[in-house]
Amino acid sequence: MAYADIVTDGQERIELHRGDPEAEARMRALSSPLRLRVLRLCAFESRTNKELAELLGVNPGTMLHHVRTLVQTGYLAAEPERSGAQGAREVPYRATGLSWRTSMPEGSPVLIETFLQQIQGVDPDELDSTWLGLKLTPEHKSEFQERLYRLVNEFKERGPDPDGDTYSFFSTLHPDHNPPSSR
Repeated sequence: MAYADIVTDGQERIELHRGDPEAEARMRALSSPLRLRVLRLCAFESRTNKELAELLGVNPGTMLHHVRTLVQTGYLAAEPERSGAQGAREVPYRATGLSWRTSMPEGSPVLIETFLQQIQGVDPDELDSTWLGLKLTPEHKSEFQERLYRLVNEFKERGPDPDGDTYSFFSTLHPDHNPPSSR
């Protein structure tokens, strides 16, 4: 089984390919660190356009554009309207989980940029980073990717612990273009 073919919760990973209009729209939607941060903020609780704009320090009109892009591509879903302060109409949005199953070409740079934005202002003592050099055959590389994906997906599928604290997890596997000597 290839990494891209791993099934999650009965659904296969979605590969986005250039030339398909729907895939192109989804690639554009996931090409913005701001939109990826919106998805993270809406992963565990619904948030309105106004709340998102305040949390991310952007103009509500700009945020509305990003929210609409995510809704149109299926990454965010509107929940039932509610009354906010002074009876104002509010539409909360929740991440659909589709982005978790979506793999897109050239997506790593935007994920790294998003990650760097996410950790701005975090006390360095609160960051626990790991970097591991590996030398693997293609078969073992595939096994490593599959097992890591399954572990991360297992925790994702459990859903949030109601009394838990929120954390982010970031990991990357990449070719080492400056490997140490093989001696």
